[in-house]
Amino acid sequence: MSVDADPTTPLLDVLRNHLDLKGTRYGCGLEQCGTCMVLIDGEAQPSCARELSSLAHRHVTTIEGLGTAQAPHKLQRAFLQQQAGQCGYCLSGIIISAKALLDRNPRPSRVDITAALNRNLCRCGTHTRIIAAVQQAAEMP
Repeated sequence: MSVDADPTTPLLDVLRNHLDLKGTRYGCGLEQCGTCMVLIDGEAQPSCARELSSLAHRHVTTIEGLGTAQAPHKLQRAFLQQQAGQCGYCLSGIIISAKALLDRNPRPSRVDITAALNRNLCRCGTHTRIIAAVQQAAEMP
């Protein structure tokens, strides 16, 4: 896909304002909170300060690329079943980070999950439910 934007434009700006993909959210703008995580070639990466020019020939997946309301990804189903979100602002970044984890480690331990989500901040304090949701998703077919 090609986008007509300044090469120094942050990926997050392009996703939200050029491609109308609003699932990825702005958090800190300093790549420190995990709210803006996307998959870049399968790896969870922040998008708030990532320049568009660094993404030539790279594959970017946002939360919109994981599932739909009619057919949610197993992580999305598990997060709903565990009621793992309160305000939900951080969840797209957390789910993206969890997806990258499950892709490289389909049966993660609790320690693996907490390490993978270490870059994601949740101010609502639903960490226990978030971890349970990732564990549940790992057990789903």
